[in-house]
Amino acid sequence: MADEQQATTAATIPGFAGAFRTKVRNALFGPQSTVDLVQSTRTPLPLAPIDYTDPDQVTSVLDLAAQLGGLLLSCGSGNSDTVLQIKAVTSAYGLTRVQVDITLTSVTVYHLIGARRTPVTAMRVVDAPSIDFHRLRNVDKLLRAIRGGQVSLDDAIERADAIENAPPLYRLRIIYLGWAAMAAAVSILLGGSALVGAIAAVVTAIIVATIGELNVRALPPFFQNATGGFIATFMAALAYAGATWAGIEMQPSRVVASGIIVMLAGLTLVQSLQDGITGAPVTGSARFFDTMLLTGGIIAGIAIGFEITAFIGIPLPPIGAAADPNFTQSAVRVLAGSAASVAFALASNAGGKALAVSGATALMGSILYYWLLLPVGVHPVAAAGAAATAVGLAGGLLSRRSFIPPLVTAIAGVTPFLPGMSIYRGLHALLNGQPLNGFTALAAALATATALAAGIALGEWLARQMRRPPRLVRHGDVKRPKVQRRRRRQAAGTDSADGTANPTDTRTRLSRSARAKFGRRYGRAPGDEGVDW
Repeated sequence: MADEQQATTAATIPGFAGAFRTKVRNALFGPQSTVDLVQSTRTPLPLAPIDYTDPDQVTSVLDLAAQLGGLLLSCGSGNSDTVLQIKAVTSAYGLTRVQVDITLTSVTVYHLIGARRTPVTAMRVVDAPSIDFHRLRNVDKLLRAIRGGQVSLDDAIERADAIENAPPLYRLRIIYLGWAAMAAAVSILLGGSALVGAIAAVVTAIIVATIGELNVRALPPFFQNATGGFIATFMAALAYAGATWAGIEMQPSRVVASGIIVMLAGLTLVQSLQDGITGAPVTGSARFFDTMLLTGGIIAGIAIGFEITAFIGIPLPPIGAAADPNFTQSAVRVLAGSAASVAFALASNAGGKALAVSGATALMGSILYYWLLLPVGVHPVAAAGAAATAVGLAGGLLSRRSFIPPLVTAIAGVTPFLPGMSIYRGLHALLNGQPLNGFTALAAALATATALAAGIALGEWLARQMRRPPRLVRHGDVKRPKVQRRRRRQAAGTDSADGTANPTDTRTRLSRSARAKFGRRYGRAPGDEGVDW
């Protein structure tokens, strides 16, 4: 009987087949992300149940879930991940049969309560997408705490309100500096010189400051982007005229393309395509239309800039075919791509740990793109997709180890591969009587964005497969866990007659420190009756 009781006490229910395998997986891939933890069970048990007959408490839970879902969407999260997070919040408080509907501008959570199945609905209007990695990480921390049962309903509502009303992590001058540094790095990434990088930084700082002032005055975003495109083109033409007068070689196309990439980085082109790929066509279509409309504003501004610069006698030169970079140039572009990713994360209010992870992820993707794929002759679109897959995989694993939402590393990691140069090349060709070349370049830009979205989705899926948590089926058909009994050692004493082990002496050995700890805790000493050593 004592043996059976001890075996029952020592029973363990490991999540995988063996503790050693779990330790190896944790060492290699780190912990699960919040979405992985949510997907471990389809209906998590209520960790902090509420009064399900009280409409006020049920409404509070639904409103909290809709609020957190709106914060996730406004920070750039995808539709499918947001739905899982919302259902995780409601399930943590005992509401396991909710219905969630998400559009580009609203989040609706629906539930039935009581014997008469009274409908209760909560809806939140989603703000315009604004990449804020610090807020996204704070929401992720709160979601982990709610799912772990560490936060009551009132405390969770208070923390969600504090996250929503919190000021940005950095001051405005730091954010402007991040955008300027990103433009300088992108211009060097595109093959520009140090002078081009300095000009691109100044021009981008002017663009960002102007757009910020216009946003305060409630100018529609379409015209804000048109203003930014015009400033980029006009300032690049003035710098080109000054450099020509001074006898200095300069490529104005790099300045304009860097400005385009900076303005595209704040949009959701890749996220919209990713929503469509992951099975959310409604939200993906709405995001895609919104992104195309804002991108059309950039195109309109650049077209106006072309016309005005040609009218004042400073036409921009055509874009020459760039030669394949050598090893040194590729190394510079790899470092510039990593620097652009870090600068974008800084401008998006990312913390120190997120900056390091974003830079490391972009460095891996740039090395794969410039040192492996392009030298062997892979098409740039396919190479961008493969690099995005590596970014999604490496970023997913690194972000899980650092407890950072994988979206942070995914968005920042693909920033060096955004098709700014293809967009500029297509516009220049269209406005100079070359429609075939123009449409071909614009189609290549769209193909590159699609490849980036598909690569991120595939890489994130691979990361989840490598760090997949144990999955249980529905609560009505839960698999029975395997019970692993702890092996017991026999004592060193043997029967002196035949040299075999004494079957009655099956006491488990304990170390001297364990015996001393047991004695201090329970006031017993070795040899006391009832104490099994």
